[in-house]
Amino acid sequence: MPALVLLGAQWGDEGKGKATDLLGGSVDYVVRYQGGNNAGHTVVVGDQKYALHLLPSGILSPGCTPVIGNGVVVDPSVLFSELSGLNERGVDTSKLLISGNAHIITPYNVTVDKVTERFLGKRKIGTTGRGIGPTYADKINRVGIRVQDLYDESILTQKVEAALDAKNQMLTKLYNRRAIAVEQVVEELLGYAEKLRPYVADTVLLLNQALDDDKVVLFEGGQGTLLDIDHGTYPFVTSSNPTAGGACTGAGVGPTKISRVIGILKAYTTRVGAGPFPTELFDEDGEALRRIGGERGVTTGRDRRCGWFDAVIARYATRVNGLTDFFLTKLDVLTGWEEIPVCVAYEIDGKRVEELPYSQSDFHHATPVYETLPGWSEDITKAKSFSDLPKNARNYVKALEEMSGAPISAIGVGPGRDETIEINSFL
Repeated sequence: MPALVLLGAQWGDEGKGKATDLLGGSVDYVVRYQGGNNAGHTVVVGDQKYALHLLPSGILSPGCTPVIGNGVVVDPSVLFSELSGLNERGVDTSKLLISGNAHIITPYNVTVDKVTERFLGKRKIGTTGRGIGPTYADKINRVGIRVQDLYDESILTQKVEAALDAKNQMLTKLYNRRAIAVEQVVEELLGYAEKLRPYVADTVLLLNQALDDDKVVLFEGGQGTLLDIDHGTYPFVTSSNPTAGGACTGAGVGPTKISRVIGILKAYTTRVGAGPFPTELFDEDGEALRRIGGERGVTTGRDRRCGWFDAVIARYATRVNGLTDFFLTKLDVLTGWEEIPVCVAYEIDGKRVEELPYSQSDFHHATPVYETLPGWSEDITKAKSFSDLPKNARNYVKALEEMSGAPISAIGVGPGRDETIEINSFL
């Protein structure tokens, strides 16, 4: 049962697309198990760059079946726009499968997301405004619309009416917005039904049968560990579980079938949106990391906040995910620094803390305790093996591995598909 979970070990944007794509040629299925089009992957194939927001990265790997699991929330307009863009570039998207139990992001979910975030003012969370949170809220409140509901107009209408009963009261009386018509929403959603039909499947049954037949299944998380609704820096988090446990619930596969959990770590740290970030830099080093690393959100288009590597959150990710391996990305971005600080602990109220504090207030007031490692100036983008790296780069990787609590099995030394050093096979 070669089932692998691949997830972000920081605040997202670690380079999961590159890691998934590296494995894509060796796996039979790549499964998105949570999130929606609030997450983005950039995959570079040859001289072609692909920005994926909702689709699994495996859609770029011939012979691989990409799957959108039941834990994902799907905006049909975004889905078909993304499929159309790939088709125009010659990518075969016909093998895509979508769980009939996945929830639909409706137009009113997007409206609610935007008006509530605007209403928060200085207290805003930093949501992408794409309706993700309100859709998950509808799911928990049992008024959500699932993909399978599009094939029964009566059920669909009843569910939209139930959802809009409360939302229209809120929109008109609290936010001074116009009420949304049930008929308009139903008509729009029904318009996607036949286009979706070729992709809809019982993905839970299919994936379990695939594992029973010794197929290789890769479960791909969006966002990152520190954005997990339960285990992240709440309330500045996403509305789903990007951590390893989310793969089980979001794809319908039992935990005993997971054989390996791979965490993606950037060689420094970035974050998009609001929330605490102990190692964030506001100086020339921070701007250099942003510029050299091309740190702009794939989905949001927002500049990412940049800081030095944080070993405290890496250890935390190892613990809550049960990580067996790390994939370290963007090591090449650090080329040129004489010295590279690494956060090994925090200072909170005058005390040294080496593990992530559970208190939101403590984490907000944490200041990083740094150790400085010697840097390197040599170009590493052509390195094909660990021994090809400069001594100081090798020592940096070894130090991060020791601090983080799991072996680093692959290293990204450039953006290209072939610019990766594989130390230990993930399969």
